[in-house]
Amino acid sequence: MCRSIKTLRNSDVIASDEEIRAAARQFVRKVSGFGKPSSRHEAAFEVAVDEITLASQRLLESIAGNLVGAGHRAHVPG
Repeated sequence: MCRSIKTLRNSDVIASDEEIRAAARQFVRKVSGFGKPSSRHEAAFEVAVDEITLASQRLLESIAGNLVGAGHRAHVPG
């Protein structure tokens, strides 16, 4: 569905906060069908980007915690 969204985690490094937010924005664009929302839809669009960004950060932090326990090195953006 979103082939242009890059993978945000590889074997040892998690994406930066900016990369996570950019991927969330691309996902919301794809789902909503808006490349740039109108002023009428902008607030809802930005709320969706915020929520997906937070969910993605929690997911990646959880995965990183599991990888660190398995002997992998991980960077969790802060």
